[in-house]
Amino acid sequence: MYGNEHGAESLSHSVKIRLATNRDAPLIKQLVFSVLTEFGLTPDPEGLDEDLNDVESTYLASGGLFEVVESGDGAIVGTAGLVIRTDGKAELRKMYLRKDFRGRGLGRILLERMLNHARAKGVRVVELETNSSLQSAVRLYRAYGFELVNRAPISWRCDQVYQLSLRPLDQNLPNQ
Repeated sequence: MYGNEHGAESLSHSVKIRLATNRDAPLIKQLVFSVLTEFGLTPDPEGLDEDLNDVESTYLASGGLFEVVESGDGAIVGTAGLVIRTDGKAELRKMYLRKDFRGRGLGRILLERMLNHARAKGVRVVELETNSSLQSAVRLYRAYGFELVNRAPISWRCDQVYQLSLRPLDQNLPNQ
């Protein structure tokens, strides 16, 4: 773990991970929409992406988490969210990194933080929907033990559903 999951955390001199607030919404949307567009996916501010208008209610009020990766100049260069559902499951959402911040291990750190938060909240299963064009993300999820689920995604933008049964912390390490 990389420190206090709810406070600002400096990972290096160039980035830090911190809890998102509604004040971050414009910058979060800018990042998410640019990554979606980069991969040929359509942003949907009034539908699928409406949750970004109020991260505090959508994510934090349920006991979930929404964090941003902030660069040294204050730009939001990464996001990850976890919604805790009432059925004992959680959904990983909006995990994106700006192109020039990929390949630095930040996706792995964000994923570990989301999974650790889910464990701390008693979640037994984490689900996610994604698009197969996000190949690096899919490889990361599979390395952490997420398995493809044979059901149609709820989101029209996604074509794959994955699920991870949470085990004790030391048993969810990526396959090396």
